Amino acid sequence: MVNKRSTISPFLFRANPVSDFMTNITANHDRILIIDFGSQVTQLIARRVRESGVYCEIHPFNAITEDTLKAYAPKGIILSGGPASVHEATTPRAHDAVFDLGVPVFGICYGEQTMVQQMGGQVQASTYREFGRAFVEIKADCCLFEGIWKPGEKHQVWMSHGDRIDAIPDGFEVVGTSDGSPFAIIADDARKLYGVQFHPEVMHTPDGAKLLKNFTHAICGASGDWTMASFKDEAIQKIRDQVGSGRVICGLSGGVDSSVVAVLLHEAIGDQLTCVFVDHGLMRTNEADEVVSLFRDHYNIPLVHKNVEDLFLGELEGISDPELKRKTIGRLFIDVFDEEAKNVGGADFLAQGTLYPDVIESVSFTGGPSVTIKSHHNVGGLPERMNMQLVEPLRELFKDEVRDLGRELGLPDSFVGRHPFPGPGLAIRIPGVITKDRLDILRAADVVYLDEIRKAGLYDVIWQAFAVLLPVQTVGVMGDARTYDFVCALRAVTSTDGMTADYYPFDHEFLGRVSTRIINEVKGINRVVYDVTSKPPGTIEWE
Repeated sequence: MVNKRSTISPFLFRANPVSDFMTNITANHDRILIIDFGSQVTQLIARRVRESGVYCEIHPFNAITEDTLKAYAPKGIILSGGPASVHEATTPRAHDAVFDLGVPVFGICYGEQTMVQQMGGQVQASTYREFGRAFVEIKADCCLFEGIWKPGEKHQVWMSHGDRIDAIPDGFEVVGTSDGSPFAIIADDARKLYGVQFHPEVMHTPDGAKLLKNFTHAICGASGDWTMASFKDEAIQKIRDQVGSGRVICGLSGGVDSSVVAVLLHEAIGDQLTCVFVDHGLMRTNEADEVVSLFRDHYNIPLVHKNVEDLFLGELEGISDPELKRKTIGRLFIDVFDEEAKNVGGADFLAQGTLYPDVIESVSFTGGPSVTIKSHHNVGGLPERMNMQLVEPLRELFKDEVRDLGRELGLPDSFVGRHPFPGPGLAIRIPGVITKDRLDILRAADVVYLDEIRKAGLYDVIWQAFAVLLPVQTVGVMGDARTYDFVCALRAVTSTDGMTADYYPFDHEFLGRVSTRIINEVKGINRVVYDVTSKPPGTIEWE
């Protein structure tokens, strides 16, 4: 029972949780529906399900109707955790049709509690709360953990709840307990309804992925045929169906997502595609040259290299507010794309690398606007004057799935495995105002930092690493002289999809070596610090 939201991804975006494009693609696959009640780890449920080869989607609880359930035709339904208390009158509920559809249902934490309450059981606030590691004792056999857990055994799980179930509905039996939850695991095998008070989706429940696979494969009967190879072939056909003979421009950011979109589109529609690389002056060292070389020389994809550094830096001059930075960059991207669409003789479609986390985070589980942690410069839709439709073939993929698709398309591992890079570029790695000099200082520090990470063999272990140039100057002593230069912060995190993250535990010898090199080699920095904040409570990027 927890909370969520926030990331970024290249270019403009239509905030619509349902994708006709993906619905068409996935119609031939078994599908699991995940109903979201606001847990910050709901995305991990989807990750675990997809890792087992089953396609699934996350939809907010109040977007579910009897008609949408029938149209989606799920093989099974998973009810997520959430921050609310079901014994309060106005908190979220599952649509009654969920339990009448006749497919298996698996309630997790709040999902278990609302299932119990709605079906005639009772949930109350408890003075004994469970947060973090706990142990469940298995009391009886159950299809949910057949072949995994046996009666009499105790197993580690991860709990996060303050309420507890006091009575279960008719037809259910208790198959597992914990110190704080007399109904930690309940089951109605006859109707294929299951509930657990813990979170199987997190890594702190060691057997959680196996339990979810038991539900999707053994109980729901899903075939597990969701692969990137099948997705690629189906996506290519759907792109052709959507685009027809129209022309498409694709915004290249230099990152993995937009690059995979470009290669996928080129394979689908060939010369109907023109890529536009907006070189806004906010890229890392040599990055613009690498992007242009890859797409012009290696893939021979039509590419417009639009150098608009002066435009972007001019418009960003004096701006220190991070939200205003992002919105300014988003507006300028739109202006550039609009101009290039006219230059290629008119374009009917704009393609972009929107990912599933962007889609999820654009919709609040309460149905109202989500709390804005930071604006996505690709969120907000297209101005009417552009008169183009969006093509978003990665719309229901997670980051690691995009990497797999890139490999299927033949993109080199050195490119596919690159750390994520934000669409607004280095603008959000320089808190405060942006200047050409500060960008050059940051680029130089970033080169040193990533070079040391690669030398240590850690680049592929770390999800994302980068330097941040702080708007803070400190006194130093260099060559017996006083300096008053900038502070550089280093950030490195481990993650699976960027939704949650933890800092990478470098040893002090490594950090000392990096710090020494940056201070010696980068003029303008005399102090280096390391960021040890996880996400949450922090975000991965600083702005």
